[in-house]
Amino acid sequence: MFKLPQETIEEFKSFIEKHNFFFIAGHKEPDGDCITSCLGIAAILDHFGKPYQLLSAGPFKRNEVMRWQEKFSDTMEFQDENERKSSGLFIADCSEIIRLGDIDGDFKGLDAFVIDHHKTSEIAGELKGYVNSDAPACAFLIQLFYEKLIGTLPSDLAKILFFGICTDTGFFRFLTDNSSEVFAAVSRLVSDGADPRTTYREINSGKAYSTRKLLGILLNKVERYLDGRLAVTYESLEDTKKWGLEGRDSDSLYQLMLSTKGVEAVVFLRQDTETTCTGGFRSQDKIDVSLVAAKFGGGGHKNASGMSCNGRVETLIPQIVKEFARIM
Repeated sequence: MFKLPQETIEEFKSFIEKHNFFFIAGHKEPDGDCITSCLGIAAILDHFGKPYQLLSAGPFKRNEVMRWQEKFSDTMEFQDENERKSSGLFIADCSEIIRLGDIDGDFKGLDAFVIDHHKTSEIAGELKGYVNSDAPACAFLIQLFYEKLIGTLPSDLAKILFFGICTDTGFFRFLTDNSSEVFAAVSRLVSDGADPRTTYREINSGKAYSTRKLLGILLNKVERYLDGRLAVTYESLEDTKKWGLEGRDSDSLYQLMLSTKGVEAVVFLRQDTETTCTGGFRSQDKIDVSLVAAKFGGGGHKNASGMSCNGRVETLIPQIVKEFARIM
């Protein structure tokens, strides 16, 4: 299920050999999987002696990724026309240039290679790459590319990719039934130096006090719909103003709401501006929340997706509930 096609491995290697310089970028509002996947691609380029620049539009709001922020820039290095012709772009953990966000520079015309695992992703136009929605994390695919092209991972890289896989799988809670290949792969990372105990502590410790307070507020706002099977909560502009951008622990929020008897899916909306919202959807087992996310300009996985669109929480909630009613 997760065996990389030989032609994809050769295409990946050829892409590296073809270019003299690379930009490496992931989606805006990066999570652990996105950032570690970019770092994994950088490690592969280091092996081949290829220079690169790590790019991210940020913001680095998640506690899990802040330690790597200084490695990334939101401004592309200047290149003249000839330099651009010999440069390549790696896109990690998404498949659309528009999802890279507001990076100061021009991606137009760059030869690009996508590595992604989201169900709603597809390689369009002149983009090259590999998308496997069965993969639990983009960092998992980067591991496979590294092992096929180079071999055993150095300890530092094993720790980084293990971290990325753990963040995107909820420390393996979100794996499907056929997960033996995933555990075989992460066991290799542990053999190469990754430490599950340390990684768990890095992901779950050091939360700001404000996250505990905001978590209580969001839980207090929860309303249930569709005979109690759908739980919805939201963060207002006032909440954000009071508790700050770092005052958020959505993973704990999703866990608590999904652990409630009878709840099969969860929606968390955040009013980012007076006219725009972002949202996260999570579900148990059979409910495919990516179908709902796609209706609002988003996407992701069957059991974990996100969206960003124009609107206000009070008008979006009825619309989102209506879409969930079609699939629950």
